Amino acid sequence: GVIAQINERIGATGVANKECKQVVSGYGQEMIELLKSETPPAQVCSKIGLCAFDGTSGVSAGIKRVTGEGRTTSVHNMFDATCNACEMVVTWMQSEFVQNHTKEGMLEYVDRLCHNMPSPMGSYVDCRHIDSLQSVSFSIGGRIFELQPEQYILKVGDGFVAHCISGFTSLDIPPPVGPLWILGDVFMGAYHTVFDYDKMSVGFAASA
Repeated sequence: GVIAQINERIGATGVANKECKQVVSGYGQEMIELLKSETPPAQVCSKIGLCAFDGTSGVSAGIKRVTGEGRTTSVHNMFDATCNACEMVVTWMQSEFVQNHTKEGMLEYVDRLCHNMPSPMGSYVDCRHIDSLQSVSFSIGGRIFELQPEQYILKVGDGFVAHCISGFTSLDIPPPVGPLWILGDVFMGAYHTVFDYDKMSVGFAASA
């Protein structure tokens, strides 16, 4: 869809896809070896340090990082996503052991699954490239409404834990209800929005 094309143009990659691919590329071979050695699947992710183990299953490590000023910054969400991705990859690998695939074939298979999985959490953008991104324009009622990169990219956190996320999210709603466009907080942050219920119209004006 159009949103997918926009995210592709600005170099956005799925949050869930990225975590999943990083797990496969960084730990895939070690995970396979652990499963081959009959390590209980629920313990694989904790053994490679991506999850903690609570005795029955893997749980987020909930690690905190101490900054130079002595403040602690929680990176719980980042480790939680990585832990979830790891456990998902373990499940996929288990199913492939039944098929007796080679190690290389198994890694290629789970990497393809990572690439094709939906990403409801949004899409990452490299924070270093925001200044070089293009503006995005919407044509509404014969007028052009433009969003600059700093308006449509959402920056979460600072320094080591900073993440930049595309403000565009795809909603795949089939006809007859769809396609559907929602002008959310990204657009309304840049433009004042006035709803005229009597005239059944909506007006926009640039924010100060």
